[in-house]
Amino acid sequence: MSSTTASSDPFRPAKRVAGQKQDVWTIVNEAAQASPVQPIINMGQGFFGYNPPKFVTDAAKEALNKVECNQYSPTKGRPRLKKALADAYSPFFGRTLNPDTEVTITTGANEGMLSAFMGFIEPGDEVIIFEPFFDQYISNIEMPGGTVRYVPLQPPKDGATRTSSAADWTIDLDALEKAINPKTRMIVLNTPHNPIGKVFSRSELQAIGDLCVAHNIIILSDEVYDRLYYVPFTRMATLSPEIAKLTLTVGSGGKNFYCTGWRVGWLIGPENLIKYVSAAHTRICYSSVSPLQEAVAVGFEEADKEGFWEASKKEMKGKMDRFNEVFDELGLPYSDPEGGYFVLVNMRNVHLPADYTFPPHVASRPRDFKLSWFLIMELGVAAIPPTEFYTDRNAHMAEDYLRFAICKDDNVLEQAKERLRGLKRYMK
Repeated sequence: MSSTTASSDPFRPAKRVAGQKQDVWTIVNEAAQASPVQPIINMGQGFFGYNPPKFVTDAAKEALNKVECNQYSPTKGRPRLKKALADAYSPFFGRTLNPDTEVTITTGANEGMLSAFMGFIEPGDEVIIFEPFFDQYISNIEMPGGTVRYVPLQPPKDGATRTSSAADWTIDLDALEKAINPKTRMIVLNTPHNPIGKVFSRSELQAIGDLCVAHNIIILSDEVYDRLYYVPFTRMATLSPEIAKLTLTVGSGGKNFYCTGWRVGWLIGPENLIKYVSAAHTRICYSSVSPLQEAVAVGFEEADKEGFWEASKKEMKGKMDRFNEVFDELGLPYSDPEGGYFVLVNMRNVHLPADYTFPPHVASRPRDFKLSWFLIMELGVAAIPPTEFYTDRNAHMAEDYLRFAICKDDNVLEQAKERLRGLKRYMK
């Protein structure tokens, strides 16, 4: 045996997965299992507490009885779904989308974004993202060797004292422009935004798009909450032909139809970009789940006839408004969402007992992790600490907030509200 072989560790993990901090989902789940208050009301993760609409689940059941829907789909996606998406999105884009060259299906939006990064990012390339960010962006960019450049959205200065619109989280355009350099290959945008609930205004998108055109930067526009907006919503790719040429739009059947476990996503964009996303997707997982693609296709074909989009939006906005009543009652300010199904609540006025004991891996994290642990242990309500979606440098911007997901049954929301009223005894 050579000395080289003897000294090497065959079980040494790759750097891309080694040495990572314990993630927020593990910490929250650990606390939930240990909490003396059971059952836990999970307002943390953004999965739905109810089934997809019947016309979509019926389509899934029917697809399972078709031989062709139980076999591999084409790597770029089932023709029926690509056509359904092209038909649904062409009116928004103001032109007829080609389902064969401008649409590609992926195994969830997350894998679609990974495919976009794998398709375009080389070691040393840089990608700009806004803080707070969807945590998967970071590893997805770093996997192909990319470097992340962070530009924080600026929180409202009075966010700890009054409820204000999620629109009050603003872009520092000077900071964005300074982050651009010759290595910048791509910028990632999320609207409606998770976790803030901000819908970027047309003027904000135009300013970002103009910078990308000036510097020839690809725009990855994560629009997975595109059917849940409560103010006017602008799609990045619709701003101008020049911006459209640079834009990959990301969508999600799971978010659209309440089926996050189905993992059906897609990207829409110009042929010269989509073909490389498809090429990367082919190498990552080859193809996506056939019967569920078929069901999502039926979903898009039938949604308008069923009045689903407007009903879905109205239902979610009603849930949001009713749930946020408890924070109005408690005097806890929040960022009133313009879209999506998350709400950020400022908990600065919640005073944690000085002698409260937190495990070391929570005690060493920012205050929002302690707030999250405390709510789970004392009230039995799980919420997500948003500093998980920040760099250490900028985590102070969100250390007093918690993120709640309101895509739950109404009775669950009412139970959560009742438990949250227990915060009164920790407020002054």
